[in-house]
Amino acid sequence: MTFAARTRVLTAALGLAAATAATVAFGGAAHADVAAEQARPSAEKLPQVSADRLLKVAEEQVGTKENAAGGGTKFHSWYMGSPRAKETVARDGGNVKAYTNAPWCEMFVSWVGEQVGLRPTVGWDAYTVTHAQWFKANKRWGVQAEPGAVVFFDWDGGSDLSGIDHVGFVKRDNGDGTITTIEGNTGNGKVEQRVRPKSQVTGYGYPQYTS
Repeated sequence: MTFAARTRVLTAALGLAAATAATVAFGGAAHADVAAEQARPSAEKLPQVSADRLLKVAEEQVGTKENAAGGGTKFHSWYMGSPRAKETVARDGGNVKAYTNAPWCEMFVSWVGEQVGLRPTVGWDAYTVTHAQWFKANKRWGVQAEPGAVVFFDWDGGSDLSGIDHVGFVKRDNGDGTITTIEGNTGNGKVEQRVRPKSQVTGYGYPQYTS
C-alpha cells in the first residue's frame, strides 16, 4: 500500500472524517492553538546535545523495518505508550490502538528527539502537518537545509504546510540541489538514509542544538 493510501486508512481509523477534526489535524484555521499544544521550544534544562549526536541516534536505527501490516516497530510502541498519543487522539478522534499500523515517519522523528532528551525542541506528534505548524508557530521554521533539521516533504513540491506528506532529518546539504536524509517509513517500510531533491521540500524545523 502506498504512503498516501495508508494515510487515508489511518485518517478513517482515527475518525478524522468529521470536518472539525480534519481541519485540526491537517492544518486548517480551526487549529489555532498549535503553538500551545506541545511544550514551547526552550533551551532551559535541556541536555547539551549536538546535531551530530541526534543524527548518530537516527543512523543507528537504519534498517529497522515495519511488519507486513505496516506497524510493529519500537517507534509505534513508544508513541502508543506516551502521553502524547492520548493528546493527539483527544485532538483528532479515534483511539490509541489506531496507531498500531499507522504511517510512522513522524513517530520515528519524535522517538529520536526523545532519546537524546530534546523533545521540547524537536517536538512530538504523529502528523507531519501539525508538527510543521508547531515549528512555524514557535518561529523555528525556515528554508535552509541544516544538519539535524527536521525536514518536511510535499511530493508535489508545494509550499503550503497542509500538503506535507513526509518527514525526516537532514544529514547534510549535498550542494547540488539535493539533501541526504535519515527517514523512517520510507517507500521500503524501513528507516533508511536517502537522497532527496530540495524541490520536494516544503520547509525545515530547527531544534535547539549546542554549537
